[in-house]
Amino acid sequence: MSTERKFSCTIEAAMCFIGGKYKPIILWHLIDGEKRFSELQRLIPQATAHTLTLQLRELEHDKLVHREVYPVVPPKTEYSLTELGKTLVPLITELREWGRFYFEYTHQPNPCEQA
Repeated sequence: MSTERKFSCTIEAAMCFIGGKYKPIILWHLIDGEKRFSELQRLIPQATAHTLTLQLRELEHDKLVHREVYPVVPPKTEYSLTELGKTLVPLITELREWGRFYFEYTHQPNPCEQA
């Protein structure tokens, strides 16, 4: 059974995989290495556990994120970028840079740089 998706343009295809309120933020936090679910929750406190779980499952389904479950007690699960996910690093980095530009352009404080 094929799960091939049909797209009308390349932007639509890209947004299908990285669109989502927290997907780009999750990908950003995984750039520097694997993270446990609890670490991602601390890094993205505005995301509910349910929403974070759903977004991680979609990223895993789309082969952008790898989920590793370790058979220990308590259970340990780590998430990391796949090789395909790593190809998004330049895009995610540019999104971050545009966000910086936005805050400078609008003379607003950058919330990422506040203590």
